[in-house]
Amino acid sequence: MHSWRWYLSRVMRLFLHWFRLCLRRGRRKQQSKVRDLWNYWKVIMKSLYFNILTNSDTVLDCTFEPIYWLVDNLTRWFGVVFVSVVIALTSSIVIIVYLCVLPIIFSTYPFHWILWHLCYGHWNLLMVVFHYYKATTTHPGFPPQEKSDIPTVTICKKCIVPKPPRTHHCSICNRCILKMDHHCPWLNNCVGHFNHRYFFSFCLYMTMGCIYCSISARDMFLDAYNVIESDYQTPPPAFTHQERMVHKSLIYLWVLTSSVAVALGALTLWHAVLITRGETSVERHINRKERKRLKLKGKVFRNPYHNGKIDNWKMFFGVEKRSHWLTRVLLPSSHAPHRDGLTWDCPVYRNNTMTI
Repeated sequence: MHSWRWYLSRVMRLFLHWFRLCLRRGRRKQQSKVRDLWNYWKVIMKSLYFNILTNSDTVLDCTFEPIYWLVDNLTRWFGVVFVSVVIALTSSIVIIVYLCVLPIIFSTYPFHWILWHLCYGHWNLLMVVFHYYKATTTHPGFPPQEKSDIPTVTICKKCIVPKPPRTHHCSICNRCILKMDHHCPWLNNCVGHFNHRYFFSFCLYMTMGCIYCSISARDMFLDAYNVIESDYQTPPPAFTHQERMVHKSLIYLWVLTSSVAVALGALTLWHAVLITRGETSVERHINRKERKRLKLKGKVFRNPYHNGKIDNWKMFFGVEKRSHWLTRVLLPSSHAPHRDGLTWDCPVYRNNTMTI
């Protein structure tokens, strides 16, 4: 006959065995619930976006849609900050030139070089200020919202209005833009048909101004840099607070203008290439895809808005006669661009012509 201790151990073993079985069943039920919940959410997500045309690009666009919305709304608000930064940096360079650079030029340069710096510097400054003001305040051009006889190529999916040729929708401005190139946060405005010339001219003259300041202040920068380096000598040279501020200002001027000249110069060169081709930044991507597609079919793509390299520049600047190169390009001019941005004259190609 077994003792009570044996019965107690037997009961404890049975209890532990039963407890383990309950835990296993609970885990299985929990895993099955998680699996069912996961399958349920998969069905819900597929019911929202899945169809026979769905691919990885569609899924990726749906995933990044909140990020696109955030960028569009933040860019709209930060445009004011970017414009303020441009004005502040440009004003700081102008102040340093007047307070630090020009006094050195007046005291050390001959008369003909002083006259050159005064004429060229103020002309360049005038062109920069004029074109930046016009680029920020001039509307890029909007298609008519009501029905008209103007030829259109498609319907905007967001505005639900007809779109003329070369018109694209800007998600930041939330409007369709005539001959849209891009939305520039540094202008807090879209670059389109009516202000494209102002934008490019601003980039061009700002680049020229930065190169001019960088070259003119090069020797002053080297002298100021050597003075700053000499502060680490023992004993350090004696300079007044005003002289130290002049040295630091010259270094700031040269570094900023040189950096902007490189960055903005590359952007200006890129837009010059696009203008030579008769394209905008948006059309460049569209034409590249169309060129690849037609190449597979043995056809040659022709840009319907390319009128020749020289003619493209004449149309862009609104040059109709030789004197306009002076009055409309080298001097401030607020003349209207070529055509109204709703219709375009396309050159006719005899063969292998494909347009978009």
